[in-house]
Amino acid sequence: MERVADNKAEAEFELIVSGQRAVAAYQREDDTIVFTHTIVPKAIEGRGVASKLIRAALDSARDRGLKVVSQCPFVTAYIEKHPEYRALLG
Repeated sequence: MERVADNKAEAEFELIVSGQRAVAAYQREDDTIVFTHTIVPKAIEGRGVASKLIRAALDSARDRGLKVVSQCPFVTAYIEKHPEYRALLG
């Protein structure tokens, strides 16, 4: 089963599916995490990869008590569709 990992050295949450690496890039600023962009390779698009990646990234932010700032259109849309994450927005 695929698992989302926080690659702190690269400042990316990553998920490897069928040998392809999807990432949600971020920047940490004190108690805030800024999501800058999400990249899913074409070979694994349409399989819910980005949603799984962002859900895990937001859960991680919540678990660590971080505020979330979204500069990524996908993250913004995900939070709009999943109101349980709106309280994280800083």
